[in-house]
Amino acid sequence: MYGQNEDAFAIREIYDKALTEGDCYEWLHHLCKDIGPRLAGSPGAEAAVFSMKRLMDTLGFDTVYLQPCTVPRWDRGAPASGRIVNNAVVGTENLDVTALGNSVGTGPEGITAPIIEVFSLQEVEQLGRDGVAGKIVFFNRPMDPTQIQTFRAYGGAVDQRGSGHVIAAKFGARATLVRSMTTSLDDIPHTGAVAPSEDGFAIPALSVSTNGAEKLSRLLRQGEVRVHLQSNGRNLPPVQSFNVIGEVRGSEFPDEIVLVGGHLDSWDVGEGAHDDGAGIVHSLQVLPLWQKIGHKPKRTFRCVLFMNEENGLAGGRAYWAASNENKEFHLAALESDSGGFTPRGFSATGREDVFTDDYRKINEWLPLLEPYGLGFTSGGSGADISGLKSQGGLLIGFRPDSQRYFDFHHTKTDVFENVNKRELELGAASITSLLYLIDKYGLR
Repeated sequence: MYGQNEDAFAIREIYDKALTEGDCYEWLHHLCKDIGPRLAGSPGAEAAVFSMKRLMDTLGFDTVYLQPCTVPRWDRGAPASGRIVNNAVVGTENLDVTALGNSVGTGPEGITAPIIEVFSLQEVEQLGRDGVAGKIVFFNRPMDPTQIQTFRAYGGAVDQRGSGHVIAAKFGARATLVRSMTTSLDDIPHTGAVAPSEDGFAIPALSVSTNGAEKLSRLLRQGEVRVHLQSNGRNLPPVQSFNVIGEVRGSEFPDEIVLVGGHLDSWDVGEGAHDDGAGIVHSLQVLPLWQKIGHKPKRTFRCVLFMNEENGLAGGRAYWAASNENKEFHLAALESDSGGFTPRGFSATGREDVFTDDYRKINEWLPLLEPYGLGFTSGGSGADISGLKSQGGLLIGFRPDSQRYFDFHHTKTDVFENVNKRELELGAASITSLLYLIDKYGLR
């Protein structure tokens, strides 16, 4: 079936090389400290594109190229502010808030209005115009703390951030204020994207820290709460940006593509270290580690640094369209976009007619991967590779430990100092090992 001893030695060597000769931590430092925030359409994103292309030119790819995509351009402007005003209990008190991505600003005078607390989009519909018009709608559904996999908790709460302002605007709300997407109780507001407004009518959308959300909820139980919000976001004309792609032509099965990738853009409030600088350097590390153990790709290996995952997915869409137009087949695509924490394994999904057999195949390799704490689960991969599902290959998401990820996600604390070097290197080794097995043996 496969050479267990040979493969066990190869995987051991991958880990040894990643932990003693890896470059991913140094690359992450460069991405975070020399370039910094990389919101699509910004000077930081442009700098990241050309810096990563120069780096990839040195890593041994047969070809490195830029793939154009048109990205939205959103400017945060001056930091947002919020405060409780003239409250019977606390008087006037500041709130920790931030503008949500793609949202419009309040104007320089800001907005002052009573808030109304809701816990679902449906509740806004039920309140209707009589209950919502003229108010600031405060969405306060927390992430479910009973979910062990915190990405499931995030998925169960994030609709209020993405679509809350659209629903609230329909009924005459003046703005929305959304509880930050984290299980922690702290004073750090989390940004993130909002969906396009219906009919071009937009209202300001901001997030509030979880401690701020708890305070607002307590005060509302005692009476009316009025809040003043001021934000300066604006949407500018879209611009051209690029995915950065490196490729090694397969020696035996060049028509079968094995892809690894992450997204190069990040939010503007931090350095994008876990989201998704870690995924970028994980992806860049695969080919050098293969070279260190003498593995030459049998299948065409492609490393893709996607642009604009955070607030538009333009890079992913451009990649899928070009791939489908060229009638390509991705045997496997692996995305790292869950941070740089301790590896726990991989999740996988695929087209219904082929997924069962592909998933059974990768599970045959568990004896080789379990010694490193890795396992497989079905369901989910990554946003930037999701559009490749129709090609019939296996889509894989790298799954590190998720417990701390949403402490940093979309915040000013997502910085290089909050990534552990060893955990990052273990992630690169884990990804490299699975892709080594896929490249060597295939799935069919």
